[in-house]
Amino acid sequence: MTEQIDIKQILEWYLWAGVDETCGSEPFAPPPRPSAPSLVMPAARAASTNLAQDTGGAFRSAQEICAQVSTLEELRAAVEKFEGCALKLTAAHTVFGDGNPQAGVLLIGEAPGADEDRIGVPFVGRSGQLLDKMMAAIGYDRTRYYICNILPWRPPGNRTPLDSEIAVCLPFLKKQIDLVDPDYILVMGAAAANTLLDNTETISKMRGRWYEYVKSNGRTAKVLAGFHPAYLLRTPGQKAKAWADLLRLYKEIASGKNAESY
Repeated sequence: MTEQIDIKQILEWYLWAGVDETCGSEPFAPPPRPSAPSLVMPAARAASTNLAQDTGGAFRSAQEICAQVSTLEELRAAVEKFEGCALKLTAAHTVFGDGNPQAGVLLIGEAPGADEDRIGVPFVGRSGQLLDKMMAAIGYDRTRYYICNILPWRPPGNRTPLDSEIAVCLPFLKKQIDLVDPDYILVMGAAAANTLLDNTETISKMRGRWYEYVKSNGRTAKVLAGFHPAYLLRTPGQKAKAWADLLRLYKEIASGKNAESY
């Protein structure tokens, strides 16, 4: 006897398999095993639940670690020993931060690339070299700012970081910001901007605009969103906008109460 098709189960199977378009009038179903959809879906949900639990546990562990450190060097050592993020398994080095932590100006990117992973210092590859030239054009080198990423380990193949990876490492980023205690922050790229500002806007909408970030001491830092230099290497036509953003940063710092300190 021909088995009747359960439309609800077929739609669930489509969604689980990643299907978002269909063609033709006849539905395609998985092999006729009545229990297949009901078995597959709970397994997928269980895997998702386990991942959420692992991420939550690693996040809490990172928070506990951050509560116990009081200097950047202590935080660096703690991050290097941390085992709660799978990215560390495929990375060559932990890439923490570079520059002058007393400068009052902080730059934040997304994640280390191949050169950064190999050397262990942020922004030393092609995008970092471009950034150095751009900052030098407004009179800044790494003695006048501190620079880090939202992730201290390189995602394999330079892929986009997963939300779970960002969530686990977020306490380390926030603690690093607290210890540097900047007055001005430049977030480069959507991942860095969305993470720090807790939104989902595109970088095209955010760039050139000023925001505020509240540190744990209650003080605020002025945050400017801009393009990531790696994006500028792929899309050089956007360099003029990036230059305008750097001028905004320079003018804002220069007009501040303690401009001579920067």
